Amino acid sequence: MNDFIEFNKDEQEVNLMSPLTWAYVGDCVYELYVRTNLVNKTNLKPHALHIRAIKKVKAKAQAEILNKIHEDLTEKEKDIVRRGRNAENHHLPKNANVQDYMYSTAFEALIGYLYLTKQNTRLKEILDKSNNVLD
Repeated sequence: MNDFIEFNKDEQEVNLMSPLTWAYVGDCVYELYVRTNLVNKTNLKPHALHIRAIKKVKAKAQAEILNKIHEDLTEKEKDIVRRGRNAENHHLPKNANVQDYMYSTAFEALIGYLYLTKQNTRLKEILDKSNNVLD
């Protein structure tokens, strides 16, 4: 994906961004990963793909993933998660409780941060672990 999407901020600039910005990007990256993985591993029709994807990208699922992989994170990654969880978000979740929403935001912040800082190997490791948690 890095071949056609250009991101030109360095790690220092990314560190100064709001964790909600990391989560904004992480949401897209994670959903693209889930959708691509489903297309690669199944032969489902679009509606069935959508239903399966929703099960993995909803807040409760992301909170569960984060809970299961938390001990495998580095101290820096745990700090990113903490910042994402504690970010003041005035958005009220529609289909999740507040705690799941906070932890899903933390998970998305981690994914977004790794993507924005071009830590692609680590990002792939975490995405693959997350996929195994819910399968």
